[in-house]
Amino acid sequence: MTGKIASLRKSTGGLLAAGLVIGMMPHAAAAQVDDRLERIETQLRALQRAVFPGGDQRFFEPEITPQTQGATTRQVGTPSASALTDVLARLDAIEIQLARLTAATEVNENSLALLEMRMAELEQSRLAAATNQQPTGVIAVGGEEEGPVELVPETNLATEGATGPSPERLAGVQAITKPATDDAGDDEYVYGFRLWDAGYFSEAQQQLALFVERYPQHWRTTYGRNLLGRAFLDAGDARRAATHFFENYQADKQAARAPDSLLYLSQSMIELGDTRRACIALAEFGETYPALATGRLQELYESNLGRVDCE
Repeated sequence: MTGKIASLRKSTGGLLAAGLVIGMMPHAAAAQVDDRLERIETQLRALQRAVFPGGDQRFFEPEITPQTQGATTRQVGTPSASALTDVLARLDAIEIQLARLTAATEVNENSLALLEMRMAELEQSRLAAATNQQPTGVIAVGGEEEGPVELVPETNLATEGATGPSPERLAGVQAITKPATDDAGDDEYVYGFRLWDAGYFSEAQQQLALFVERYPQHWRTTYGRNLLGRAFLDAGDARRAATHFFENYQADKQAARAPDSLLYLSQSMIELGDTRRACIALAEFGETYPALATGRLQELYESNLGRVDCE
């Protein structure tokens, strides 16, 4: 489709040059230019309907329109007194339509790239489930379904063997207090934030995942999903972090932490060495959140831009 648009652009440029001398052309040459221009307009309308299926008369002119009463018919062999004006006006219309098609193509390519990334993440998750890979941290839930939750710190097998978490880590996790207010959902999120802020990333992952699952409609959920991604990113798992960032951005692009997730998604792609997707995420952030790109998130945005070469 992009090739067709490029071909039409080339044809449009040639016709513009032709239009500059159409007034001096013989009748036969002028008719030939007019025929070529009509053929390009027909092709462009066909391309429009391929990019925008289901278009109606609000956006596209019908292929056949009734003859307007009183309209005059140009006689064959008689040149129009305003031939150059007619050609230029039609070329202007073609250029406008081409610009719209080009913009639509770029949007579609961006959406397809993000969808491809999401599908790759889902495929990896399915492969992990098929091989029975389990996270090292676990959540021990009490006897009742909504009973108390005990966080079991992640065991670092490289340094601690199979004996479990160190006493120091256990003591550190237990020292993190969970708030108890009249907003249970907010308490769950704040507890996860405190674990993450203290550097207990695996425990924060457990707690924040629990919060997002139990309170999908809470006003803090956009914060929880974003922080869950950061807990994985800070723990060195950029691939799983990217999944949570993408889900949070896609869930509601106007949510409080959707812009943050899009930026951290680009950072995750940078960590994974995927420059193309990193640039796509950065470009979408700059276009969707221009105020934040020069405000609250400017430092992170410019930092990520400086780490990749986006052409």
